[in-house]
Amino acid sequence: MKVTRHQTAPAMATGAPPARKPKTSAAQRRAVLLFVAPFGLLFLAFYAVPIVFAVVQSLLTVERKGTFGPPQQVFGGFVQYQQVFQNTEFWESVGRVLLFGVVQVPVMLGLALLFALLLDSPLLKGKKFFRLAFFAPYAVPGVIAAIMWGFLYSPSLSPFGAVTSQVNFLSADLVLWAIANIVTWVYVGYNMLIIYSSLLAIPTEIYEAAKLDGASNLQIAWRIKIPLVVPAIILTGVFSIIGTLQLLAEPQTLRSFSSAISSTFTPNLAVYTTASVPNYSLAAAFSVVLALATFVLSFVFLKATQRKVSQ
Repeated sequence: MKVTRHQTAPAMATGAPPARKPKTSAAQRRAVLLFVAPFGLLFLAFYAVPIVFAVVQSLLTVERKGTFGPPQQVFGGFVQYQQVFQNTEFWESVGRVLLFGVVQVPVMLGLALLFALLLDSPLLKGKKFFRLAFFAPYAVPGVIAAIMWGFLYSPSLSPFGAVTSQVNFLSADLVLWAIANIVTWVYVGYNMLIIYSSLLAIPTEIYEAAKLDGASNLQIAWRIKIPLVVPAIILTGVFSIIGTLQLLAEPQTLRSFSSAISSTFTPNLAVYTTASVPNYSLAAAFSVVLALATFVLSFVFLKATQRKVSQ
């Protein structure tokens, strides 16, 4: 009998049979498919299929046969994308939300981190009340929040008339930052909860060792807590970048309060207005370009922050 080098010889030397991979039974495979099927169906129906439909729609154009012929959609290639890159109003809206994000996102995440550290501090009393107070604005829908703040900003309707009569928050110069205030008020509690959950996952032994070394609460927060919750801050940063480029409800609602907000004030508002014309193909091209820009910005931010963390 010939002994093979890798299998039979070790098995004969140790007296044990060769290791075998456990076989997955048909019942186990069916169980896995059963649990995965709901997610897969919802993913296909509400994510994959709409994306494919939008891409296909963006490649179509409308033509008429004759002067009075009915409009027909035909394949137009990249005609719609040429219009997208020639549309100055759309790119102005992109620049506007990028400026919005550069200022609003760091302020919002800074407040979220500060509130999370306060909730995790042993010096704060009434943590349950403050946790609810910080998170409560997130329970208010964006449209309702925009209507509420629209009345607060309006000089003739605001209960703070002494302030709004002197400063017009709905003017062309300040309306973008008025929207930033609304978004920050709504979402700072949501981001705080993510960071606070990350703080709760830190072992208490680390804090006890730091206190034995003579570290103060401020030193523990700066040198231990903040570095350990950087992944949570990066996660909220990615969410905030995506949300910034998807800004729609707040500016659309405030249009009834301010004439400074145009129909193309943000990219999503431009997509909505274009689809209402209706020009679905151009709106789909806007959406595809906006989705790609969101992906690129999120990916670059994620890679840049990961590189800094690894260093």
